[in-house]
Amino acid sequence: MTDQPASLSFFARFWLAWLCFWRCLVSREFAQAVLPTSRAYDAGQLAQLPSGGPAPTPLPKQEEVRPPPRAPEPPPALAPEREHASALSLLGMLQREGRFVDFLQENVSAFSDAEVGAAARIVHEGCRKVAQTYLTLERVLPQSEGDSVPVPVGFDAQRIRLTGNVAGQPPYNGILRHHGWMTTAVKLPTVSPAIDPRVLAPAEVELS
Repeated sequence: MTDQPASLSFFARFWLAWLCFWRCLVSREFAQAVLPTSRAYDAGQLAQLPSGGPAPTPLPKQEEVRPPPRAPEPPPALAPEREHASALSLLGMLQREGRFVDFLQENVSAFSDAEVGAAARIVHEGCRKVAQTYLTLERVLPQSEGDSVPVPVGFDAQRIRLTGNVAGQPPYNGILRHHGWMTTAVKLPTVSPAIDPRVLAPAEVELS
């Protein structure tokens, strides 16, 4: 004769419901095993299911294998005007001090050489002031233009550009046509997030 299972108390049923809920949530296999019993209960056929035998001996608990940690999400890409805010700020300062943008946007072909020269003097003075304030500039090569200079093996192609009859392999010897420039220090101010860096110069409206 088959032993009838003992009646479960309320707290035992509560604990079993809680346990089955989480096991169904995290284990596909457990949920598939419980599904036929749930459907038989809904159809009123629970008594037709075979009675269960003794609970199987649980397997030794295996160490939980955790997935590797996810890589942190990359920060959102900045808008182009924010990514290049410092460069736009420098261009704005060149406009403010030397009317640089005005000069570039002007069609100078309609003016005489004297008029262009007078405007260029103003642009030069203002832009030179900005460069001396925020940048430290040095020559790439210390020699004067027109001097003979050596170009050694393994020279830095970013610092020295060869022109003319370039053949063979270094070392070379040539005439310095331009000494080049490089920046050794940058002191640009930080652009506030409240400022739109796209505005290089505001429109000016005079009220009467």
